[in-house]
Amino acid sequence: MTLDEALLHVWRQSMLEDAKVVELEGHTYPVRKSARRRLLEVVFFFDGRELTGLEQNPDTPSRWAALARKGAKVMQFLDGGRYLANVVDGKVMTYGKHDSKSQTDARRK
Repeated sequence: MTLDEALLHVWRQSMLEDAKVVELEGHTYPVRKSARRRLLEVVFFFDGRELTGLEQNPDTPSRWAALARKGAKVMQFLDGGRYLANVVDGKVMTYGKHDSKSQTDARRK
């Protein structure tokens, strides 16, 4: 499984399927609501790294928040507190280099 595929799995299960638990590579991770804004949050491990998926707060001034305000399903992914990627309506958009050579579109699956 590539990083893009892992992010899509987490996004799909938590944002679309409303799962209480995300399953990834034989492991399960709870989907929680953040304390302050009640946004979805998933802490999981992939390729030996602890990653966090966090639903986009629609009340911020970012372009990602603008998409969320318009109804897009947006999840930010962090690695050690640094932004790694976003998944917006099934499309992975990464920041800088990562494991996958191409962006993955969930609609192809």
